[in-house]
Order: sequence, then C-alpha cells, then structure tokens
Amino acid sequence: MTDQTKTEDDHLIADGVDEEPTEANRRLFEGRNFILISAFAALYAAFHMAALNGLSISEWTGVTIPFLPTFPLETWNFRIVHIAGALALGFLLFSARTDFPGPGKETPMLGYVAYALMIPALFSLGMAASFAMEIANGTMWNGIDEGIKFNETYLFGLPLIIATAGAIVLSWFHRRTRGGFAAPDLVLAVCGLAVATYLITIYGTLMRNSTGTPFAPIGISIAAVAGTALIMELTRRVAGMALIVIAAIFLTYVFIGQYMPGFLNAPAISWQRFFSQVYTDAGILGPTTAVSSTYIILFIIFAAFLQASKVGDYFVNFAFAAAGQSRGGPAKVAIFASGLMGMINGTSAGNVVATGSLTIPLMKKVGYHKKTAGAVEAAASTGGQIMPPIMGAGAFIMAEITGIPYTDIALAAVIPAILYFVSVYFMVDMEAAKLGMRGMSKDELPKFNKMVRQIYLFLPIIILIYALFMGYSVIRAGTLATIAAAVVSWFTPFRMGPRSIVKAFEIAGTMSVQIIAVCACAGIIVGVISLTGVGARFSAVLLGIADTSQLLALFFAMCIAILLGMGMPTTAAYAVAASVVAPGLVQLGIPQLTAHFFVFYFAVLSAITPPVALASYAAAGISGANPMETSVASFKIGIAAFVVPFMFFYNGALLMDGTWLEVLRAGGTAVVGVFLLSSGVQGWFMGGRAVWFLRIGLVVAALLLIEGGIVTDLAGIGLIAAVYFVQKVIRPAPGATIPVRGAD
Repeated sequence: MTDQTKTEDDHLIADGVDEEPTEANRRLFEGRNFILISAFAALYAAFHMAALNGLSISEWTGVTIPFLPTFPLETWNFRIVHIAGALALGFLLFSARTDFPGPGKETPMLGYVAYALMIPALFSLGMAASFAMEIANGTMWNGIDEGIKFNETYLFGLPLIIATAGAIVLSWFHRRTRGGFAAPDLVLAVCGLAVATYLITIYGTLMRNSTGTPFAPIGISIAAVAGTALIMELTRRVAGMALIVIAAIFLTYVFIGQYMPGFLNAPAISWQRFFSQVYTDAGILGPTTAVSSTYIILFIIFAAFLQASKVGDYFVNFAFAAAGQSRGGPAKVAIFASGLMGMINGTSAGNVVATGSLTIPLMKKVGYHKKTAGAVEAAASTGGQIMPPIMGAGAFIMAEITGIPYTDIALAAVIPAILYFVSVYFMVDMEAAKLGMRGMSKDELPKFNKMVRQIYLFLPIIILIYALFMGYSVIRAGTLATIAAAVVSWFTPFRMGPRSIVKAFEIAGTMSVQIIAVCACAGIIVGVISLTGVGARFSAVLLGIADTSQLLALFFAMCIAILLGMGMPTTAAYAVAASVVAPGLVQLGIPQLTAHFFVFYFAVLSAITPPVALASYAAAGISGANPMETSVASFKIGIAAFVVPFMFFYNGALLMDGTWLEVLRAGGTAVVGVFLLSSGVQGWFMGGRAVWFLRIGLVVAALLLIEGGIVTDLAGIGLIAAVYFVQKVIRPAPGATIPVRGAD
C-alpha cells in the first residue's frame, strides 16, 4: 500500500498547517539569490543556537578559524549583532512595497541613485572600522576631543544619515521584481552593519558609561538616530503602522513633553542626550531585545523544528480525532488545536492564519455563521498566548522585567489558561446546542487509535515541561526539546537529516525577523518611558484614582493596557503596558506577579477587542465575514477572559498563591462560574433557552463564584439554585417579563 493510500485511509486533515504564510511584501527568490538568502537565514538562526549554548568549534576540534566570534559574547555586543542581523535579513526579505512590478515596469534610475548612496554607507562603515583600529592601537576615545568629534560627525555620522534617510525614502518608490534584491534595501543592510560596528567598537571602551550624559561621543547619538530609523522602517514592513504610530508619538513626546500640562509635563531633553541613551539597555537593548535574542528566538527555532518534522500537523490531526465528532466539532477542534499551536506560535494573528485556514471552512460547513467561525478561531488563537509552558513571548519579557522565575510564571498561568479555554469551549458548545448542530462524521476524521499510537510526538513538549520544572535553564530546556523534535521525526515518514535541519534553521531565521523588529521597536518606547519618567507620573495618577476606588483604578489600568495594545503584536503590547501600567498597580499594593499578569492578560486580549482586533481581522480575512462584526463576536466569545484578571486581585489562589486546598477550591468554583457566565451570555442553561432575567442571575452568580471567597461562593450557589428552580419548575417563556404592580 502506498503512502498516499495510507494517508487517504487515515483521513488526515492537517497537512502543512503550521507552515508560515507568505506575506504580501516578502520577496520570493530563485536560483543563486535563493541560496544566498537561505544560507544567511540559516546561519543567523544557527548563530543564536551556538551563542546561547556556548558552542565553540575551537574547543571541540582544536582548530582556530579566523573571524569567528568567541562564545559567549558580551551581552550588549550580542544584542547589537542580534538586531543588525535581523535588520539585514529583514530588508533583503521584505520589500517596502506590496505591488511588485511585472517585466519592464521596474524603476532602474532609482536603483542607480540607491547604488550611489552605497558610497556614503560603505564610507561610514569603513570609518567605524577605522575607529576600532585606532582604539586597538591605544587611542583613548572620548566625547570632548575636537578631532574625534569632527571625525564622528562629518566622516561617520553625516554619510550614515544621508545613506539611511535616502535609502528609506527611495525604497518607498523603487520598484523591483519579486525575485530580485532591491538596491535601496542593500544600502539599508550596510547602514545597519555600520551602526552595529560603531556601537560595538565604542561600547567596548569607557565611553559605554557616558551614555545619557553631556560627555557621550556624538557618534553614539548619530548611530542611534540611524538605528532607530532602520528599526522603525523594518517594523513598518513586517508588522504594519500601528506600532510605528505609537513609537512616533512617544518619540515626539520626548521633545514636546516640556510644554505638556499636568502629569504629562516632562523635563527638557536634548536630542543628543536622548539618543545616546536609547540604544542601550535602558531602551532598544533592554528587556525586550534581551528576551528576543534569547528565549524567543530559541523557541522560534523549536517551532521551526516541529514544523520541519510535521509535529504541528499531528497536533491538529489529534485534535480532530479527539473532538471532531462532538456537536460543533470543528469549533472545538479549533480550541484544542489553537491551544496546542499557540504554545509554539508567537502571535495571535499568526496562530489564526496557521490553524484557521483549516478550521474556519470546516466550521462554516457544519453550520456556524461565517462571523462566528472567524470569531471562535480568533478567540481560541488568542488564548494560545497564555497557554503554558511556552505561552506568548510576552511571558519571557515578564520574567526579564520582574525577575520572577519563568517556571513560577508558567505555573501561575495554569488556572487562568484553563478558565479561558473552558470558557471558549462552553460558548462554542452552547452556540452549537442552540443551533442544533452536529459534528463531523467518523469517516471524515483521522482515526483516533492511530493518533494515540503516535502519542510519542508530544515528547518534545513533555521534555520541555519536565526540564523546566527539574530546574534546567529555559535555554537548556528549549535546546533539549529542539533536539527531541529532530529525534522523534525518525519515527515518522518525515525524518530530519542534515538537509532538513538546515531547512529548519532557515525557517527559524525567516520567522524571527518580525518578532525581533517588534521587540526592538517596543524597546524605543520603553526607552522613552524610562528617560522621561512618564511611567512614574502615570503611577501617581493611578494612586490618585485608587483613593476613590481600587476597582476603578483597575478598570482604568485595563483600558490603558488594551488601548496601548490595539493593533500591536502581543509582545510589544505587553512591553509597553508593563512599563506604563504595572508599576502603578504594584504601588497600589498589588503583588508584582498579579500586577504583571493583569497587564499581560489585557495586552493579549487586545487582539480580540474592538475596534482594532488583529486576530479577529485575520480570521475575518479567511472566513469572508465583516471584520468589525467578527471582532465583536470574538469579544463576546472571550468575555470570561475580561473578568478573570480582576479576580486575580481579589483571589490570589487563581495564580497558585495559597494552599493546595485554596487553589483547588478557587479553581473549581471559578470553572463553574465561567460555565454560568457562558450560559448567561449565550442564553442557554441546562438544555434550554434562558429568559433574560435568568441570564442576569446567571451572570451575577458567575461573578460571585469566580471571585472565590467562601461567602461569595455560598451566595453564588444559592443564586444558582434559585435560577435552576425557575428554569426547571416555573419554565418561563423566552419572551417573559416580570410583572410589576403599582401601590394602587
């Protein structure tokens, strides 16, 4: 029997479900160009794996190869190389435009102008290299010497700014076929290399300690201006305008803050002082890049190995085999599959595209409205960001900012993640019950017995969890899980040999560009918040509101976190909100973990919150529904997630803070509460439609049970009993009203 016949008999549904979609502006190379860019992407990802694990060819073989870096690299140098590599790879891969021209419609003259700009770009790079040679020969670098200042300003800085600004503007108008490198993008890659060469050189001297002071070399500020422009342009190409607009607003605030009223008023800051500090660990090289250069890229490599070994397909096929036959089956499959895929996928919208292209058409097939089908996938994919053990990339940033061990964060996320997915499951099940839906037939689904026999394909995830909780570092655990993904592939038809491993590294390098650009751009915003002190002043406003009501302060913090996250990837949304909102919550007396989880949750949920809901918009593109209607429907499906974070504040046991008895009681009553909340929202309770006043009772009972106190639990149980009695004994008609009589 051939492999094709076997596949047909097994009714496998998912095939290539975790493959990254091709963006509209990504270049598609062939021939020599393809080999070059593939090699660059693979080497970039492999460099990180080697650096993070301290691998050394000379130590292994005794052979010293010139120009190879020595691991481990100094922290700032590693992050600078990390960003420079992503800039070069990103500019070569992603065009500034989405309308690629046909034959004969290119703009060669603009290409020649761009090649002319290569002269100042290369000159600037050469000057940065010459500075390194001078320092190596004993020159004491400083920011006061007039000769050094002249060289940095006119021989390094001016050519760099001309080349960077000119190439960015030219790239907006230059048209090049999809299979070729664009001249302005080559210039931008060289400019990024010049910035990195200069900063690594100068940060290797005592001038590293002068950043943010009048004694800092002017070249640091100029290099940071060029670097900031490069980061923002690449972020625009790979993540859209939302983050760019917010970053531009924050950058503008630096220079107009002195004229702003009230708590927005900030001290006057010169451009030299600000930019000499923004490209340090107080900004671009801070927590966001620290995480993207370590944990995030490591788990992107892990995800690429799972993709190359087809384990991602198994996750989805397993979900279909387990839940496909239940009523509304494909919707429940979307929940399970998106939860599993969300553990290895960095963005909500990316998760939607990966699994939604399969589940949304099947949901429509069994009877879900296209709006609801898209909403279910958007809500489920968003939940993947809070699914332990990997969670969204924002969880790594939380560990970096708070200093709380990642294992503690992952453990605290267990009950909230269960509540989220249980809530979405109940909403989907009740919708299917109201509409009288059925599941898919057994003949259409993968065979469950075969899926169980391949359960070993979960081994990479199991090893990851085991290693984390046995005390291994996140890097070591992720590396072991990546190796396990390659090993288990040998028990499948998709064995990973040397070529497949190189392909996995190439996939990882390409996948990493977006998240690295986003993290670096978020670092710009974090730098503004750090230097201007606006975060501390915002905390004072929260404290003032809390004098009136702590609940009102939490609601205000929720609104700000969602507002900051609208249109932004989860990572950037959390990084910004954590800098602005979380410190104020901590000052209110809220535990640090609770405060950051509160912010993280709402930063994640911004992906399904109207009016700008990225995950919902991505789902609407697949389902063919109206994007705004889809975002409203996904908000409704994920409604419980908007309640749960408030309960962290009132009941720490939901974050595993308490005895096991307290945790179990809080978790159990919260699950019942989430069921009642879903019943109230959907209007379906105990096998029948619930009248409007019973729906209100269900919602109130749900909130009482989710809160988790003994008194509130008893009150909630009493209210449930009353609602159940009315529903089963009195049986009010769907349109019933409560009669009200006057005193007469």
